[in-house]
Amino acid sequence: MTLVRFGQPGMERPGLIDDQGQIRDLSGFVEDITPSQLSDESLQRIASIPLDQLPAVRGEQRLAAPVNGVRKIIAIGFNYIDHAAEMAVEVPTEPLVFMKAITALANPSDPIISPRSATKLDYESELVVVIGKKAKYVSVEEALDHVAGYTTGNDVSERAFQRERGGQFVKGKSADSFAPFGPHLVSRDSIDDIQNLQIWSEVNGQIRQNGNTNQMVFGVAEIVSYLSQFMTLEPGDLIYTGTPEGVGDGMNPPQYLQPGDSVRVGIDGLGEIQQRVVASE
Repeated sequence: MTLVRFGQPGMERPGLIDDQGQIRDLSGFVEDITPSQLSDESLQRIASIPLDQLPAVRGEQRLAAPVNGVRKIIAIGFNYIDHAAEMAVEVPTEPLVFMKAITALANPSDPIISPRSATKLDYESELVVVIGKKAKYVSVEEALDHVAGYTTGNDVSERAFQRERGGQFVKGKSADSFAPFGPHLVSRDSIDDIQNLQIWSEVNGQIRQNGNTNQMVFGVAEIVSYLSQFMTLEPGDLIYTGTPEGVGDGMNPPQYLQPGDSVRVGIDGLGEIQQRVVASE
């Protein structure tokens, strides 16, 4: 099942994508797609609604972030073997964990805002895990039972803030607009193998990243289990799971984003998002 939120800013409605790619309006049954709607039971209730009871939505629609009410954004660094190599770091022996500020959240077509004094703005195409059930001290075997589904994200980064301003990744990862995600929330049971999906990015129409989630150092189940040993994961929490090689910082010479650039990132089966870079006011 593929869920979306559509409509103008502040007036978004919940929707479901049918087998023909048509948006069906869920607002007669569900007020919004929020953390409270992400349990297996809630998702099964939505999936059981007969399509003929869901009006088809006509015309071009703006798609918003597919979950409203996210409270926590967690991210994993250097989680693809080839990306660790291009960044000249050792492959982690445990997941490298950092947070992104909640104010970094953005819709899938919102602009990327280049912060004041930014000099090394970068993109990272990432698989994003959406938690559906509270997870605390869960095993690897149990971990996926706590996942509602998956979406596409861009872990936008300012490398100078990240590495040259006294440490802590969070400073380079948390500016406004640095956590766009969407446009689809694809339920866990709709993906045959989350560890075998093509993941890519392009800048101004030029392919930059072209990898596969089978290159992840730590898979989704390992990440969810690991994080649950250190913090309680709650419904609606987002986990950005790392990026493959091909980021601007890893090129020779580096090629950082500039105002006017167009960035598109995508994952097979989960959809794609596109943003234009704009200067901060």
